[in-house]
Amino acid sequence: MKTKIQELPLSPGVYLMRDSRGTVIYVGKSKSLKKRVQSYFYNNKSHSPKVKRLVQHVKDLEHIVTDTEFEAFMLECRLIQDMKPMYNRKMKNPLGYSYIVLRQKRDWRRLEITDTLDEGSHEPSRYFGPYTASRHSLEHAVQKVKECCKIACNHTPAASSANTPCLNYSIGLCLGKCLGGESARQFDEILDRFIALLQGDDRRLYDEMERNMLGAAERFDFEQAAKYRDGMEAVNLLLSKRDVIEFAEENHSIVVYEYLNEDTIKLFLIKGNVVLYSERCSAATTADIESLRQRIKALILSYFTRDPECDAAEVTREDIDAAQIIYSYLQSSACRYLVLQDSWLEDGGEPDMEAALRDFLNPYVVSS
Repeated sequence: MKTKIQELPLSPGVYLMRDSRGTVIYVGKSKSLKKRVQSYFYNNKSHSPKVKRLVQHVKDLEHIVTDTEFEAFMLECRLIQDMKPMYNRKMKNPLGYSYIVLRQKRDWRRLEITDTLDEGSHEPSRYFGPYTASRHSLEHAVQKVKECCKIACNHTPAASSANTPCLNYSIGLCLGKCLGGESARQFDEILDRFIALLQGDDRRLYDEMERNMLGAAERFDFEQAAKYRDGMEAVNLLLSKRDVIEFAEENHSIVVYEYLNEDTIKLFLIKGNVVLYSERCSAATTADIESLRQRIKALILSYFTRDPECDAAEVTREDIDAAQIIYSYLQSSACRYLVLQDSWLEDGGEPDMEAALRDFLNPYVVSS
């Protein structure tokens, strides 16, 4: 093991840890294989109990080198889905997505967090998600919005005393759903706007939170301003996680490249949540760039076809793993990408595609 660790390269890649029976018990990835794997076996006093148990069971190691960290991420994702190693399930829980659920009982509606879709329940429910944030992060975000908007009523439909204030009403976190009347109507209106915000239909609640934050700051009420700020941050987290789901559902056709060095790029063709093709390409001279443009055009016409039936893909939990990696990669500064337009794949669309590719391959032109 020590020899294998010392011989690991400093390049990106994936490592597979095996137990005494040869079973893969953990799959990981890193931008620097040697540094990452060494961290398991040296200076491990700060490791969690789960990591310490993992290290005790590791008897063999293998690795796969990749050109980029993005490829390492994608390979790790696929291997975990295929192999389902024991310690990945314990430490990462790659299928552990959560949902926000709106439950209704009589005239009471409440937002909760769940890990499962209980579609057979007799209680009317609406689900939002799945979200890629941890359950704890999701619960914290929803609670922050509830408190900020004063819809954190902790009364229950089964409460014996009707029209009595809940505990949160007494500390200013509930408008008064528990009291009925006009207060309950205002409460339901804000809850409706929060639901519309989760669906991406209406951002007025967020805009109102921002106005209230600025107003509180102008009054030097910094405690209240901080509460609205925290609520806005919570909304942004919820919306950003929803963006990943929408990205997966939109099933885009994308061309991506990343510089490996001054003269070489790594090219990727991506459809939805799948990398269809990748290769190293020279980009040292103007002639190389022109040749590359023709190469990419040919690959596009070979790998992508206009098929309306494939535009909307049903997203599974495993799809979200890959979608999260691809979405984050495209948002980073590591690469440049071009989303293909449907019209480019139709008759007469090639001139527009060629013009877009010229801009795309010019390192001094920023893609729109």
